[in-house]
Amino acid sequence: MPVNPVAVEGTRYLVAPRGNTQWVRNLRAAGVAELRVGRRREQIRVTELEEEAKPPVLRAYLRRWQRETGRFFGVDATASDAALRRRAPDHPVFRLL
Repeated sequence: MPVNPVAVEGTRYLVAPRGNTQWVRNLRAAGVAELRVGRRREQIRVTELEEEAKPPVLRAYLRRWQRETGRFFGVDATASDAALRRRAPDHPVFRLL
């Protein structure tokens, strides 16, 4: 499944723009996955962020990937923290360990 990683303050994240899709359920269950970028493959472990920690990651994600995925959020990168917190439950975020 194509995903768009985003880095925030040196930490990488995966954001689910379409919500609780099958890849999200699989990643939650396994806690590990293979991330491929071109020919490079990387085994990753993840932990899911709590709702209150998501706004800065969602904002960074929207800044980077809004053109491709912004329509799924209903807000853009200029949204307030409160608006991003309201949208956070609809968009799982995983921190790469």
